[in-house]
Amino acid sequence: MKIAMLASEVAPYAKTGGLADVAGALPKFLSGRGLGVRVILPFYRQIQENSSALVKVLDAYPLDWDGKREFFSVWEDAANPFSVWFIEKNEFFDRSGLYGTPAGDYPDNGERFAFFSRAALETLKALGFAPDVIHVHDWQSAIALAYLKFSFGDDVFFKNTRSLFTIHNLAYQGLFDPAILRTIGLPDDLFTTEGLEFYGKVNFLKAGILYATAINTVSHKYSLEIQTPEYGCGLDGLLRAKSHILAGILNGVDYTAWNPAADAVIAANYTAADLSGKALCKKDLLDVFELPSSRKDVPVIGLVSRLAGQKGLDILGDALGEGLFTVGVKLAVLGTGEEKIQAALTSAKERYPSFLGLKIAFDDRIAHKIMAGSDMFLIPSRYEPCGLTQMYALKYGSIPVVRATGGLDDSIQEFDRGEGTGNGFKFEDYSAKALISAVQKAVQVYKQKSLWAKIMQNAMAADFSWDRSAREYEVLYKQLPRI
Repeated sequence: MKIAMLASEVAPYAKTGGLADVAGALPKFLSGRGLGVRVILPFYRQIQENSSALVKVLDAYPLDWDGKREFFSVWEDAANPFSVWFIEKNEFFDRSGLYGTPAGDYPDNGERFAFFSRAALETLKALGFAPDVIHVHDWQSAIALAYLKFSFGDDVFFKNTRSLFTIHNLAYQGLFDPAILRTIGLPDDLFTTEGLEFYGKVNFLKAGILYATAINTVSHKYSLEIQTPEYGCGLDGLLRAKSHILAGILNGVDYTAWNPAADAVIAANYTAADLSGKALCKKDLLDVFELPSSRKDVPVIGLVSRLAGQKGLDILGDALGEGLFTVGVKLAVLGTGEEKIQAALTSAKERYPSFLGLKIAFDDRIAHKIMAGSDMFLIPSRYEPCGLTQMYALKYGSIPVVRATGGLDDSIQEFDRGEGTGNGFKFEDYSAKALISAVQKAVQVYKQKSLWAKIMQNAMAADFSWDRSAREYEVLYKQLPRI
């Protein structure tokens, strides 16, 4: 099978979040299963500055755009088991950020990513890669499926092409003024409730739902949640109507990058059979966050997150005020995001300097140290389509304490003291009280060393490798009905 994968960010080339991890890892494992994969993303400034071994494979290729002829070029990195193609259009992509600046999103994001999506389809034709499946991710490339239907619908090159649309986060939909349809070369009559109209705006993500052969989300639980008014972000009715082609596949983890036995960043390596190095990692973590050394019976909780409302930082703030630290824990937080949340955590750090360590930053090295040095890992998300950090934490023997939503609920099983089963602790209510109660349960088990040893063994034995996820995607590709 030949798979063309379109994404706005792909690790290690360009990353702001989990989408990049998926779009970087899944093709590698699909290629390992014998599928022919091409990945396409914009040629951002940071890629141009950091990639010297790329080869230009398409130069000044024409594209009709907004009533005039524009040109783009394509660069290739063929050093992977799969080729990566970069769409070069400096007017749109030679910028400091992928989607915007700290002041907000770029106002022309709709045009930027529509151009990318249209150019990606033109690239497939120009370079002779006729895909069996076009796999698009989130709103930034969902609009490609509108082009595939309305601009390339009669093109024999794509006559056998099916499509899969993956929703990583339904809350981000790509909403733009109706005039954008004419600018990007799509029919004006798509601006209807049956088409791309959404409360007076054009909705790019809706194009993926409407025009994909099939749809999936990044966990089974999330595929069900988005069909409800609470999590459907205004699209739950449409998603219920599409439920017969909607599935959930849990994301995977690349254990070559996240493995305490081989991690070069952490203070000491360790395995499930020999956990002695974890104590050194805990001491190192306390030093990194300038927290006073604690007795061995005081657990350290790690949190690595985008500091956004979705991630549950509001109820964490409430929990701090309601006595979380009286439970007998320390907390190490790493992340960057909304200024209001950053300010609240900074203020809390000043109030609890011996219990709360805080670094307002995006720092992958420190993230590894938190995984290795923490005893528990907290994810109190309001909603979480999949989540990867809980899977990383399991591998490092840092026991997740999570809200039971989306992929967190799919990947974490409540620990049963009697049976010795389970790999973490969950809470249902979105409240500080429920969060504190779950932490209390975890601390009670932590104080019983034989039970804690058992839950750590369970956690580190969990398998969330991309091998499993790639197999599920391959099955889904093969089940897509032919057009």
